Amino acid sequence: MPSDTEQSQPLQQEISRLTTEVQRLNQHRFIRVQNSVPRLILFQFVRGLAFGLGTVVGASALVSIIVLLLSQVEFIPILGDLATQIIQEIQPPGAE
Repeated sequence: MPSDTEQSQPLQQEISRLTTEVQRLNQHRFIRVQNSVPRLILFQFVRGLAFGLGTVVGASALVSIIVLLLSQVEFIPILGDLATQIIQEIQPPGAE
């Protein structure tokens, strides 16, 4: 039957390995950002700005392309009349 010291030796090695791994993970950039409240707030703020800017630029590009494609369609009278009304509403008074 193995003694207590023989059984505790592998356990001590495992604990030592786990401690080393936890220390290595704590040095990871993601964990450092998550452990600091000001860094986390700044990171989330910048992330929100990038997301908002990307959304606006993407939507603008998509709407521009759709309007450009629809402006080329002249054989559908309903769309032509609707486009004319929208252009008239957008133009300032006296620009006609």
